[in-house]
Amino acid sequence: MRHWTLCFFFILSSVSTLFAKTEKITERALADKIYGGWAGKVIGVQTGAPHEFHRLANINDGTIDTMPSDIFGALGQDDIYTQLSFLETFDRYGLDADADVLAEAFTNAGFELFHANLQARKNYLDGLRPPLTGAGLYNSHADDIDFQIDADFIGMMCPLMPRMVRRYCRKIGPIMNDGDGIYGGIFIATMHSLAFLEDDIPTLVRKALRNIPRRSAYRRCIEDVLNQYRRDPDDWRAAWEVLHGKWEAHACTPNHPFNIDAKMNGAYVVTGLLYGHGDLKKTMEIAVRCGQDADCNASNAAAIWGVMNGYDAFPDEYKAELEKIRDRKFDHTSYSWTDAAAKVAEFAGQNIIRGRGKYRDGVWHVRRQPSRFFGRCRSSFGGAAYAESFYCDAPQWTLDGSWESFREFGSDPFVRSSTPGASAELSFEGTMVSLIGAWDPACGMADVYLDGKLVRRVDSWFRYRCGFFIINRQQVFTACGLKPGKHTLRLVVSKERNPESTGNEIIFTRADIYR
Repeated sequence: MRHWTLCFFFILSSVSTLFAKTEKITERALADKIYGGWAGKVIGVQTGAPHEFHRLANINDGTIDTMPSDIFGALGQDDIYTQLSFLETFDRYGLDADADVLAEAFTNAGFELFHANLQARKNYLDGLRPPLTGAGLYNSHADDIDFQIDADFIGMMCPLMPRMVRRYCRKIGPIMNDGDGIYGGIFIATMHSLAFLEDDIPTLVRKALRNIPRRSAYRRCIEDVLNQYRRDPDDWRAAWEVLHGKWEAHACTPNHPFNIDAKMNGAYVVTGLLYGHGDLKKTMEIAVRCGQDADCNASNAAAIWGVMNGYDAFPDEYKAELEKIRDRKFDHTSYSWTDAAAKVAEFAGQNIIRGRGKYRDGVWHVRRQPSRFFGRCRSSFGGAAYAESFYCDAPQWTLDGSWESFREFGSDPFVRSSTPGASAELSFEGTMVSLIGAWDPACGMADVYLDGKLVRRVDSWFRYRCGFFIINRQQVFTACGLKPGKHTLRLVVSKERNPESTGNEIIFTRADIYR
């Protein structure tokens, strides 16, 4: 049955390509839209930068200056140089570079990472490979925004080709994300892809949603924004209230209002686009006012606006700002924003040919692909919802052997031990548990038992000390898909350690429980 199902989808795909409508776009118009996308990315990220995480679970009613006060700050934005690292890898190895090549280059890049990206780098160094580096079982940040903010260039280099968008997203997305975290990147990239022709924003959003599973929480969240927009196209705050009444729960820092969940921040991007009614300044302002990861959301929204309208449509005041950094390289890359646009335009041409399109007399003939998802809907954590946390000083923990309690930077309580055989045990009731702590060059290994059975040896060594920033704790161990009911987690410090490590220390702060 599986064989015939795959054959059916292959035949359907081939037939749809054969009879696909051909759209014409001049070489100049294609370049104008790609330059517009990168211009929006740069302007948007710096518009939101002063407000990043200044509002957590509440609306930003302060003054929003939609003219960036420091355009040079865009050169150091991870929203841009992280995705440019993938563009550079394609430039070096070709568009057929596989997930392992992309993951290795990403892991060894010289810039600092956070959340899902950081956990993916750690997982790769621990010997895991995609898709395990981003899978919920090994990455408690699997539903975070990381891939979503790195996916703009994919859509720009796949004009009117949503199926090709999915192909590239399936190479990159599983490096750092899973489930909704991947669907967020596909959705954002698909909006870029379709914006080369589609000029109606509600239609653009609806068509892009078809490229991800109907049953995914991500799609249902965005559909709630669309439904609210249909009810009242002028009150974006009502849409914000709907989102926070229904979708605010998340797996990353679940006991804190900080939220970089992909679907929630993706909904802010859509809120800005819909209620901005085609006005760039209003689009960015609303995306920023929604709060949380304000620079990322304004950047995604402005980039999509830029593809839809093209660089020529940008007000002169923005073009004057962009000219200041026209030839300046982004940190950790060999690209300026104009270099990036030119390279993406080059790849777009290659992909049009790969998609059975043609180039003739200054005009690209693009075989338009359907936006249609096939396959099983993935959920990073099996629908588990946060229930409670047990900090290391809670009476539910039993610490045997030599453990030291401490706090760093006035943080939550932590415990650490370098003594082989020292153990920490917790009984809990739930279907998922995530042990949260820190990594360090002097950290070692520990054996983890669930219900008395050894399930994994974990390694807390990392190149630098991290995990003490309250909204960016690190994962020591995660288990999901447990049977409902009572379980026992036991951590035992090992005498073994990574060859790179200078010690055996194990550090943790709490266990997050989900049901």
